[in-house]
Amino acid sequence: MRPYELIKAKREGRALAQADIRSFLDGYTRGEIPDYQMSAMLMAIFFKGLTGEELGAWTQAMLNSGEVLDLSDIPGLKVDKHSTGGVGDKVSLSLAPLAAACGVPVPMISGRGLGHTGGTLDKLESIPGFRVDLTVADYRKMVREVGACLIGQTATLAPADKKLYALRDVTATVDCIPLIASSIMSKKLAEGIDALVLDVKVGSGAFMKTQEDARVLATTMIEIGRHVGRKVTALLTNMEQPLGTTVGNALEVDEAVAMLEGHAPADYTEVTLALTAEMLVLGKKAKDEAHARSLLQEAIQSGAAVRKLEEIVKWQGGDPRAVRDRTRLPKAKAVTEVAAPAAGFVTAIDSEAVGLASVALGAGRERTDSLIDPAVGFTLLKKVGDPVGAGEPIVRIHYNDDARLADVSRRLQAAYQVGPSAPSTRPLVLERLE
Repeated sequence: MRPYELIKAKREGRALAQADIRSFLDGYTRGEIPDYQMSAMLMAIFFKGLTGEELGAWTQAMLNSGEVLDLSDIPGLKVDKHSTGGVGDKVSLSLAPLAAACGVPVPMISGRGLGHTGGTLDKLESIPGFRVDLTVADYRKMVREVGACLIGQTATLAPADKKLYALRDVTATVDCIPLIASSIMSKKLAEGIDALVLDVKVGSGAFMKTQEDARVLATTMIEIGRHVGRKVTALLTNMEQPLGTTVGNALEVDEAVAMLEGHAPADYTEVTLALTAEMLVLGKKAKDEAHARSLLQEAIQSGAAVRKLEEIVKWQGGDPRAVRDRTRLPKAKAVTEVAAPAAGFVTAIDSEAVGLASVALGAGRERTDSLIDPAVGFTLLKKVGDPVGAGEPIVRIHYNDDARLADVSRRLQAAYQVGPSAPSTRPLVLERLE
């Protein structure tokens, strides 16, 4: 069928044949189908959706638009984790070395900050000298010899996704679950993984604001994994407030190392352990979650997890001394504190507002070409449920630019809600799906 006929069929809600989907995406990747026709198709999908078979074919075509890494010659089941993005979400920084220290190979291709959410690559680059632009050959060598590698997407992996994402961004079709799911899964499957753990964030700091929407996205990606013969499990995790107590690149690296040393905030520690335990079970290094958690605690207590992070940092050109001596990480020139607006208990923290405040401070990007300041960010002195006195510090701002301070302070104070009584607590892991 001609592109016009395929667009018309999808607009009318008819299912497309797998061969036609492959032909359409292949033609677009090669430049034979113009942006305006793909834009029309994306909008038709936005309103009419894709069946399970269509979505599987769409994802497979995106996956096969470029290089698909084959890591089958590397011993062990290769397992990765993907987060849909949150505020203070530095889980990958501790999860990858922790899983690798327990014998699970982790080939991780990560992204940069998007909107109000931070990016793993930006955080890693706050470690002096750390490189995320390794070659595929180096990536393979690290997965084999170190057990983990954390890099950015290469030009040869899922190039259709790169073109499509740019087009979705300007055609109001970003927030479409089939398109989100196929974008994530095409990149992850191109890594050469055998299994995948999804961390689908839910709440004010997440792209999925409700548990129902998060469940639909998670089950969609699990179904894609099933279609291509990969085991995928998902945890829906709470993002009603920032994870841990730090927001900002070097600050989050510091907290990630603290987690591997066994003394990080309880919420960040628990989410990391829950996700990494899933990886150990999928990687057949643990028989169940309880066994996995015991192995993870052993890796933390023995120091194996921190040593693995030092090894990763050294292999990727970074200064491994910065892992144990965090004074070697970038540090802001000044700090100040934001005061509680009233006495009582912290009843809510608007995570998205905190994330946007970090962007305004320089820790994230306002534009794709914006430079990030790795040293700046926040330390949350009070979290939801904590008692506060009027005027008591609730957030510490680490800053380099005096001109940004007033706006950022105002944003942070507005992000906190204080009430007369402590709110009821919600679990960190809301649901598990497979």
